[in-house]
Amino acid sequence: MPMLLESESKLELIQSPLNYTGGKFKLLPQILPLFPQNIDIFVDLFCGGANVGANVKSKQIILNDTNYNLTSLFSIFKNLGNDFLYLLDEIIEKYGLSQSAKFGYDYYNCDSNSGLAQYNKDKFLKLREDFNNKKTVDYYYYAMLYTLIIYSFNNQIRFNAKGKFNLPVGKRDFNEKMKRKLQNFIARLKEKEYEFSNLDFREFDISKLNSNSFVYADPPYLITCATYNEQDGWNENDEKDLLKFLDKLNDNNIKFALSNVLKSKGKENSILMDWAEQNRYKYKILNLNYSYNNSNYHTKNKDDATEEVLIINY
Repeated sequence: MPMLLESESKLELIQSPLNYTGGKFKLLPQILPLFPQNIDIFVDLFCGGANVGANVKSKQIILNDTNYNLTSLFSIFKNLGNDFLYLLDEIIEKYGLSQSAKFGYDYYNCDSNSGLAQYNKDKFLKLREDFNNKKTVDYYYYAMLYTLIIYSFNNQIRFNAKGKFNLPVGKRDFNEKMKRKLQNFIARLKEKEYEFSNLDFREFDISKLNSNSFVYADPPYLITCATYNEQDGWNENDEKDLLKFLDKLNDNNIKFALSNVLKSKGKENSILMDWAEQNRYKYKILNLNYSYNNSNYHTKNKDDATEEVLIINY
């Protein structure tokens, strides 16, 4: 396993205020020291919760994701700053949702183990209904969305095929830990030069990138089962197109790193393995050590090895 650089390992890392499936926060101490030094433009091609983009050292950072609601939230975090928290408080008050940070669990006849779902359920469903029926997409729309994420199961963001937010109520609320995550994330977005985009990776314009740019690709993993693979999910054509895109970056002297898994739960990503083998003199495969435990998907055999890798061209 690659050695950690001491200076990098001691950096204060901030965590995304979104619990995004496949989030890389726990891998940051391993992958950040492996990134190039002196990056001018960093592209987080599949940014998800932006754990990587929020912690990378770069003059300019582009957070790209096809999920428009996601990158719009980030943009509003940056534009409104801590004023966004006042909107959240207003919505929490309006719908009568729990505020355990202020009143504690006993106030709601709950404890931290059983959680607040029973108290919040009807209030949450009313908020979800109002959000799904809201016609105007404005700051308040996104404040409602983030409030839903806070009070939803596993603090995730999920819409059905009809574009309706469809997660059920969760056990937690806007506690101090959640609030600190959001405040730290907003502060980071405001202190650096961030740009937000919603492009399919095939449409991303690489002409503005150069040899001091760096593209990080953390796509949905072809062989692992996760929420983002269930509806019109990532398929073999997407995988092949992404590998062609990375070859194009390499041909243009642009550095990249690809996060992926070669093997998982008895499956192999033969497309990725063949590509890596064909390019073994151009690209390096670095093995990482991590298994996702913030996923809702559990296997009976915890010892089933997942071979997670970072493939780089520098």
